[in-house]
Amino acid sequence: MNEENKRKTESNAEVTDPSQNKLVKNGVIQCFIHSYEKYNALSVLIAVVSVITIVIIAADECRQCFIKLKSEPQSNKETHLKKFWVYGKNIQTGYLKEVFTILERLGYENNPNATEWDLLWAHEYPFRKLHSQLNNLKPHQKVNHFPGCGYITNKVDLATSGLKYIPPAFKLPVDKEKFLEYSSKYSNISFVQKNNDHRNIQIRKISDIDLDKEGTFLQEYVDKPLLVSGHRFDIGIYTVITSVDPLRVYIYNGDAILSMKESLNAFLRAQGRNPDVIWEQIEDAIGSVILARESLIVDTLRRFKSKRNFFEMMRMDFIIDENLNIYLLEANMSPNLSSAHFPPNKLIYHQVLYNVLGLVGVAEYISKNSLKTRSKSEEEMIVSDKNIATFSKMCNSNLCRTSCVSLECQLCKPCLSSETRQYLVQAYKEHLHIGDCKRVFPPSMDQKEAFESINLDKFSPENQLQYRWFQGKCQLDQSWC
Repeated sequence: MNEENKRKTESNAEVTDPSQNKLVKNGVIQCFIHSYEKYNALSVLIAVVSVITIVIIAADECRQCFIKLKSEPQSNKETHLKKFWVYGKNIQTGYLKEVFTILERLGYENNPNATEWDLLWAHEYPFRKLHSQLNNLKPHQKVNHFPGCGYITNKVDLATSGLKYIPPAFKLPVDKEKFLEYSSKYSNISFVQKNNDHRNIQIRKISDIDLDKEGTFLQEYVDKPLLVSGHRFDIGIYTVITSVDPLRVYIYNGDAILSMKESLNAFLRAQGRNPDVIWEQIEDAIGSVILARESLIVDTLRRFKSKRNFFEMMRMDFIIDENLNIYLLEANMSPNLSSAHFPPNKLIYHQVLYNVLGLVGVAEYISKNSLKTRSKSEEEMIVSDKNIATFSKMCNSNLCRTSCVSLECQLCKPCLSSETRQYLVQAYKEHLHIGDCKRVFPPSMDQKEAFESINLDKFSPENQLQYRWFQGKCQLDQSWC
């Protein structure tokens, strides 16, 4: 073999030597592993530093957050708690103590500086001084008076209204001639002369009355009252208006009232007399008087954006004569609810307030931090379309499929307006939470009357529709009658 071929052979042998090839590969792999370990350690170090940095930043953010919360006013931290606000004079004297007690038991907090409140409890008429604020109420906010209810609670307006069950009254001196004409027909009647602020009340004979005295009015005196054990008495009925246009009126009818009521009933039955005529008259008087003033309240409500934020609790005071005729003397806008002068009345006031606030939805049966609108599922759990449905046969008839003219068809789902549905839902909730209250308007009916057509022309269109709905519910369930 020549020298050149020998060199090529040796060269090829070096390249193709397996042991040499293995050494080369091992060297490459070790180099790669060394590099990987080097960079992997660096990545881990970077990740650890990043995590530590994020934790430090988050901790600083939390620290700043706690500092901010500590520095905020208390009212800002509690914006989601149920709040009530009180409007009145000399609140600190404690005459609303029982109101405060019940609201606190219901989960409310009194915050006099709050602008966000769920309930305004006004002891004074609030709609003049607070008009701008009460004209922009949110749907969940409630006020314990109706704008315009002064047409009922104002002593002079009510006394001189000429309505049934109210003793005749005359303003002086403008009604001087009317008074003289009336007194000439009934010369044996005595009159009570009152200042327009209802003070300095005096019983006078006609000959002793100053008919030119400004700022006074005269009202016929019930001089033959029913006496119990020789004592004259009156009956105070707590009355609640939950809606106008349409009108819904309730009275508190609980044990506190029944104990007096049953005592009077027993007294009259022992004399062979029927006490039911008294209570029937009282319920009729309350419903008819408020109905007669409803249009005036509605006119006043037009100055406000919503009519669904208000309710009214007043006390109507009656006297009974020896023939069991009843007379409405006055309606108190803010009746006494203080037990300071007579502690045994505390329980009565607690029961009245609890039942009234439950009726109007202020005492929630679902635990919430506010009265703000519930979720759709929560609302449907309480009342859904099937709960307010009535007159199913009529709604499935050809008449209601093609027209919404009749009252019954207007209550069918395709014809039901959103406004009507809203107040029917509220009426259904009131029925659920009626407690010891009793509905006096729409007036009660028996199931036979629920199937009868009655003349509703004396009612407004909304009251006609609502009454027909109550008839439909009465047909299905006697508790609605």
